[in-house]
Amino acid sequence: MFLSMNWISDFVDLSGLDKMDLIKRFSLSTAEVENEIFEKGKDLSGVVVAKILEVNEHPESKKLHLLKVDAGKGPVDVVCGAPNVRVGMKTAFAQVGAHIGDIDIAPRALAGYTSNGMCCSEKEIGISDDHSGIMDITDDVALGTDIKDLYAIDDIIFEVDNKSLTNRPDLWGHYGIAREFAAIAGRPLKPLDQADLTAYNNLPAVDLKIENKLCYKYSCIKFENINTNVSPVNMRIRLYYCGMRAINLLADLTNYLMLEMGQPMHAFDSRKVEKIRVKTFDKPFKFTTLDGEERTCDENTLMICNDNTPVAIAGIMGGIDSEIVEDTTTLTLESACFDAASVRKSTVRLGHRTDASQRYEKSLDPKMTEPAVGRFLYLLKNIDGGVQVVSRLTTETAFEYPERTIKFDKAFVDKYTGIDISSDAIEKTLISLGFGVSRSGDNFDVKVPSYRATKDVTMKADIIEEITRIYGYDNFDIHTAKAPLYPVRPLQVKTTEDKVKDILVKSFGLHELHSYIWQYYDEYRELGIEVEENVKLSNSSSPLIETLRNSIVPTQLVQVKSNFQYDASFGVFEVGRVVRGLNKDKLCDEHKVLCVTLFDKTKSVEDLYYDLSDILDSLVLDIKHKEIEYKAAKTVHNYVHPKNCNEIVVDGVTLGFIGIAHPTVSKKIDKKASIVFAEIDIELLSEIKDKGIAYDEPGKFPEMTADLSFTTGSFAPVKEAVAKINSALVKGLSVIDRYRDGNTESLTVRLTFGNKERTLTREEVTAVTDDIIRELESHDIKLKL
Repeated sequence: MFLSMNWISDFVDLSGLDKMDLIKRFSLSTAEVENEIFEKGKDLSGVVVAKILEVNEHPESKKLHLLKVDAGKGPVDVVCGAPNVRVGMKTAFAQVGAHIGDIDIAPRALAGYTSNGMCCSEKEIGISDDHSGIMDITDDVALGTDIKDLYAIDDIIFEVDNKSLTNRPDLWGHYGIAREFAAIAGRPLKPLDQADLTAYNNLPAVDLKIENKLCYKYSCIKFENINTNVSPVNMRIRLYYCGMRAINLLADLTNYLMLEMGQPMHAFDSRKVEKIRVKTFDKPFKFTTLDGEERTCDENTLMICNDNTPVAIAGIMGGIDSEIVEDTTTLTLESACFDAASVRKSTVRLGHRTDASQRYEKSLDPKMTEPAVGRFLYLLKNIDGGVQVVSRLTTETAFEYPERTIKFDKAFVDKYTGIDISSDAIEKTLISLGFGVSRSGDNFDVKVPSYRATKDVTMKADIIEEITRIYGYDNFDIHTAKAPLYPVRPLQVKTTEDKVKDILVKSFGLHELHSYIWQYYDEYRELGIEVEENVKLSNSSSPLIETLRNSIVPTQLVQVKSNFQYDASFGVFEVGRVVRGLNKDKLCDEHKVLCVTLFDKTKSVEDLYYDLSDILDSLVLDIKHKEIEYKAAKTVHNYVHPKNCNEIVVDGVTLGFIGIAHPTVSKKIDKKASIVFAEIDIELLSEIKDKGIAYDEPGKFPEMTADLSFTTGSFAPVKEAVAKINSALVKGLSVIDRYRDGNTESLTVRLTFGNKERTLTREEVTAVTDDIIRELESHDIKLKL
């Protein structure tokens, strides 16, 4: 938001003060000021008021004119191409020796004639974007008057980052900013001049009714006999400097009040709003706004209506059918306050944000609607004295924020700030910011002004902030604070998460990713992945990202598709959130999960699957010192291979699943690549009891090993058989090889035998292996010879 120091100076006397320093102090105490500060008019000199005495056509050009111009020192010859030149016209004239930006004005030959100066448009002297013709000065002013003495061209403009004003709705206008400058400078804030609206109480009321409480307050008044259509030059300059384009007097005045007080306003043709009703409709409908765009308004969009006919979208933009036209004689001025969340949601649904909606979204003060009308009428009457008010101020209120009173004492301030700020300084600061202060010694009862009570100041800590920021954070004494420090034990789930990330990165070289929690409709559709039904965002900026995800796997498949061209083999992982419907409290049932995806163009999908299972085994073994049990599972997702999905089970608890990408999905990423993935609930994993590390004294006698190959591709039945035999001689079991050829597959395992008391005999080992072989044969798994 752009701000004018001239405008601010209307409300607080800053004479004798360094304005650049004040802006810096404002940035430190109130809101962040962008780095670039614009000194308007600094590069303009020698431009004066001049009168066109004579206009002749150029003999060799259809566009150029030969003028005689008098700037108070006698006529000079000027060549000008503006289409609006006329005899008797006063304009801005850059004399020889003038400076306009980087241009130095000197006698110059144009189309065979010497031009001794330049007649300027408003754009050329930097006070508007109008370059349609030279400036037309209608004020009664002496020739030769410096244009900068006539109009407020010299100004300092600075920009405030809008994000720093989110919680300060009172700062969305120059008057609120001036209040801050007054407090910083220690100068009084001048009251806003307003028209006396009580003088019109004997006039008829406007037919007004609020039918939906999303409208907190609605004030309006009617007036007629407006004879002036063009705004004063200084008003147009301020609007331009602050980023707005001058349109006409009424439109400019509403914009001017919005920039001055932060209160959006709107003027209707009174013929189109005879019965003002503020309400919503039962079903969606089409509505054309002032910008000519047809928009769909749903049943949640608050509308301003003429009885049952919509004429404006509340807080956003008026309708084209109620705009001011040439034959408009009576106007209805709206000054209202609407629910912030309702306006914000409507702007998202409509995809249309305006300067007005930006302010309403910040929770404006309902009590500001009537003073804004008074200020508007005061300015209008000063510009056009013939204006007649034809109704009384009519206001209907549905909601006002409750008054807030905060009690505290000086000791509380001292404790929180760590410095000694006097009670007098505390009182002076709060009063300068508009707070009502009742003080008894060092005890304070502070009444929060309505423009700060909408959401900004609610508790004692907020009062501390007000005092200290005006006192100046840079004025605090620097000293070491003394306070007890206690160790904080991290949550188990956080510890588990950190260990998982360390292992995946350091031991397996995987890449960590971060993603958003919603499902990407377009990206899913490209891969043939279904957007599964789940909780939706009610205020999503687009229906393409409104559904929350219940798994990270599709997200990672999208990410793999975006990155597979950079490497033939890689692995990625993320610890993120998923939502699985609603819980018993009707809130999102959130889970923190680990998702790992491996991609490889050289390995078979089987080998890659076992690589991933080895990674998972290492994770659980390193963190919980337990083994994973894999159980066949049925998939419910269309991106998972239906015959290659297994549950990941530890201690009887199903932590997640491991699977292979469905061929239709895999082919859309890379026809030759293998893609596998797994997802584990981190919170469930953290709750698994750590088995710990058991230390066993090495035996004095040599161990024996036996390698056996079985006609199975699964390790699980072999492990179960060894466990069932339960021989004390078996000290270890591991897979050393897998083999597959078409439909034939086999698994080679190594059994380790040992005894701490003696050396085992071959017969003892053979007896155990024979028992294992017989147990497996009972399940139709034979020893491969």
